[in-house]
Order: sequence, then structure tokens, then C-alpha cells
Amino acid sequence: MEIGTISIILLIGMLTLLAIGMPLGFASGFLAVVVMVLKFEPTLVTDPFIYGFEFAQWTIGDGILTRSFGTGPMNILAQRLYGITTNYVLISVPLFIFMATLLERSGIARDMYTCLSTWMARTRGGIAVVTALMAIVMAAMSGIIGGEVVLLGLIALPQMLRLGYNQNLAIGTICASGSLGTMIPPSIVLIFYGLITETSIHSLFKAAFLPGFMLATLYIIYILVRTRLNPSLAPLPEPAADAMTMREKVFYGTTLIILLVGCGAAVVVLRWIYIHVGASINPKMINENTVLIGGSVLWKYSAISALAAAYIFLYAGVSAAKEAWAKGKGMVAPLLVVFVVLGSIYGGITGITEAAAMGSLAVLFLIWLRKEFSITLLYEASMRTFKSTGTIIWVTFGATALAGAYTIAGGPSYVANLIVGYDLPTLGVILVMMVIFLILGAFMDWTGIVLLVMPVFLPIVLKLPMNELGLTGGLDSKTMVRVWFGILFCVNMQVSFLSPPFGPAAFYLKSVAPPHITLPDIFRGFLPFIGMQLLILMLILFVPEITTVFL
Repeated sequence: MEIGTISIILLIGMLTLLAIGMPLGFASGFLAVVVMVLKFEPTLVTDPFIYGFEFAQWTIGDGILTRSFGTGPMNILAQRLYGITTNYVLISVPLFIFMATLLERSGIARDMYTCLSTWMARTRGGIAVVTALMAIVMAAMSGIIGGEVVLLGLIALPQMLRLGYNQNLAIGTICASGSLGTMIPPSIVLIFYGLITETSIHSLFKAAFLPGFMLATLYIIYILVRTRLNPSLAPLPEPAADAMTMREKVFYGTTLIILLVGCGAAVVVLRWIYIHVGASINPKMINENTVLIGGSVLWKYSAISALAAAYIFLYAGVSAAKEAWAKGKGMVAPLLVVFVVLGSIYGGITGITEAAAMGSLAVLFLIWLRKEFSITLLYEASMRTFKSTGTIIWVTFGATALAGAYTIAGGPSYVANLIVGYDLPTLGVILVMMVIFLILGAFMDWTGIVLLVMPVFLPIVLKLPMNELGLTGGLDSKTMVRVWFGILFCVNMQVSFLSPPFGPAAFYLKSVAPPHITLPDIFRGFLPFIGMQLLILMLILFVPEITTVFL
């Protein structure tokens, strides 16, 4: 059967199966079988008994699929499935989900919100800014989206509504900020994109850093500007008895930063002393894998810790340092987890999977230190992780099978010729793809889109003239094109999390929102934030160098 006809059947079949409620993983797997049969052995449909029928079992036939099971197209498809499901980096997905689930069930996130509120409460729109900042830190810890929206809905929404914040502003801030996990590393969306397209995940993380924080900064600027233009959107709360003045915020903030930097430098110095003193007793403590620092670097760290100690003991005072710690300790644990995860990745110390494992252990250790650890908490977090991972794996099985079957059948070449046949300019082709992503994102989960569509679209993009990508043509290698297109895809998925009628963020928030907040209310609050997401999308599309700053 012609690939054009198969494509039409595939599209209608996917829409029909999803409309009747079949899970995407099973729908994709079923359609993968349909594509293989229609392309390589349509007689199984048109004349099913051509090879005989004996004791309710098929006899071995002469077709490409049934002649020798496991060879030909089936062998290629099996190798594709085996390759994606045995990829080592895939292990990081359940580890990041586990970390996010632990954070959701512990008091770490709640303490972080309380701490940020202490510093920002008397700022116009401050609680909304605190919500955005908390979402940024949580995104940098685990890269998960759904749990962030639910957690912010439980912590921040009641607080903003109680203080008289505009409902649309509160809703939009929570869901848009809570969806930043698709952009800010370590994003699971970027991990899957890297796996499917064989793109360096380290490069994707570096490329996503600037666009992700540009989008987060745009959210914060929008909140601050809009609440100043219209103060009724975010009334200032009554000043608390222990509220800090601006001068106190500067003093305690500076003291806290110096205290943390000094402690960090002291840890490096103590490690050097421990290793070298220990090596004099037991030389085996130092081997080829031991990371050592030179004498000049050691003196710098020693000077930093000495200056910090002098500031604390001779200028600020121990009591002021204790007060600064009390006011800012809620941020220490989250920033420590961010440092462990992103520091080990960007520093080249570990890979993605090892960083996820270290982050999970760090969160477990912090929960134990806070005396919140229990078998019940561990059990609930593990069960939530198993369920979420199972869903992702089933979608991965089905969507990978369908994408592989469609590729073997010649689908990507057909789609490429179809798009090129319209004789569109290079930017026109990219814009068509962006529109398709936005439409699919309104109805499908990102996992299905990256697994089904990316194997078709990326080869087309790689064949386009690099000097015509964007207005400046600043991409000079196929690797950069892969990375740039991946960032564009992630921004599209940002939009999809807020897009009606099936924007997941709306349903996550609705599950914990007060009864008077309806789904139309929630989607209405998304509109200005969707506009900002589209603005960043256009900026990255026309100025691709934004994604290459840290490469």
C-alpha cells in the first residue's frame, strides 16, 4: 500500500483511538502493527486466509512479515525498541521523578516558600514573585512539571487569594511558573529529546539554560510591572511585627551569603587537610581518581574562609549571623540539591543518571536531617514513582514502535517531500512545524509528540540550509541545529502545558483549587503567560544564537 494512504489511515486511526479514550501507549502500539501490515504484507488484511488457517493458529506464510518472524522489518523495529529502552540515561527519569515526589511530600518546599515570603512579603506582587522563584528552584532540582503545579497550588494559591491577589494573576503565575520544568535543566523533556534524536544531553542542558531563565525572568518582570500599573491586582499585606526593613534585608542577606560562602570554602580546606594528613598515615587514600587542588587554589579558599570568619566575628556578630541563618535557612536545602544536581552535570563530574541518583540521595538525607523521614513517606514516594514511570515507559514502547514502523515504511521521506513540495522558504518550513507542534500539544502529551513526530521532523530540519535558519543564520554545524530545534520544541511544550482544551497544568491545579475556580477561569488566567511563551519562542526562532551562548 502507498505510504500516502497509510499516513491518512494512521492519522484517522490515532484521532479515533485517542477520542474513545485508549491510552496513547496502546494506541501507538496497535497502529505500529497496522502500519507494518499495510506496508509490507497487506494480504493479512485483504485476504487473511491466503496462507491457510489450521487449528485456530496461523501457519508460516510467504510474506515479508510472516515468512520468518523476527527478521527483515520486524528485526529493525525490535532493535529500535531494544536500543531506546536499554539506554542508560533513561534510568535518570524515575530518579528525577522520585526526587520530585520526595520534595512534594516533605516540608522542604514549604519552608522555602515561607523563607522567600519573609524577604518579599512587602514588595508589590511579592508573593507572586516568590511563587515564580520557588518554581525556578524546584525546576532546577528535579525537572518535573505536574508535581510542581500541585505543590504550588497547595502552598501559594490559598496565600495569594487570602491576601486579595487577582485570581487570574495567581492562577497564571502558578501554572506558568510550575511548567518551567520543561525548559530549565535537568528537564525530562530535554532528556527524552536527546535520547530520541541522539543529541548530547549535556549540550541541550547548556543551551536551555539561558532561554529557560529568560522566560522565568520575563514572568517576574511581567508580575512586577503589572502590579505596579494596577496595584489592586496585588494588595500589600499588613506589615508583620517582625517584618524587616530594606536596610535589614540588605544586612541579613549579605551576612547569610558571606556565611554560606565561608562555610563552603572551609569545607574545601578541611577536605585538603583530611586527604593529605590521611595520606601520610595511609598512602592508599590517594589514587588516580582523587581530585586534588593546588597550593595556590588552597590559599585562595583559605583566604575566603578567613575573611568570612572576620566579617562574622568582628563586624556582624555571632548573634546577627544566627539571625540571618534563621531568616534564610529555608533556602539552603533546595539550593544544596540544585548545586549537587546541576553542579555535578555542568562541572563534568558525573553524567545525567549519576546526578539524578546523587540528587535523590541528597533529598533523602535532608529529609532524614529534618526528622521527616518515615517508611510511609518512602513507600508513597516509591509508588508514585512506579506509576509515573510505568506510564512513561508504556508510551515509550508504543510510540517508539509506531515511529519506527512509520520510518521503515518511508514516512519521513513522504512527509519531507510533501512539505518541500510546497516550495516554502526555510523559515516557512520551521513555522509550519511550530504550528503543528502547538496543535498537537493541545491534544497530546509531550512524550508522544517527541517520540512520534521528532523522528519525522528533525531529518527535514537537518537538510535545510543552515545559513537560512533564523534571521541571523548563526548556526554553523548540524549538532547546533539539533540542539536549537530541541530548545524550540521545549518552548512549544511549555505552551502546550497551558493550551486549552487539554492543557495538563489546568487539570493539575484544578485538582487542588477551591471549588469556585472553574476550568474556564484557569485557562483565562493563562492567556498573558501564553503570550510571553510565544514571544520567547519567536525570539529563539529568529535569533538561534541564544541557544549557543554556553555551548
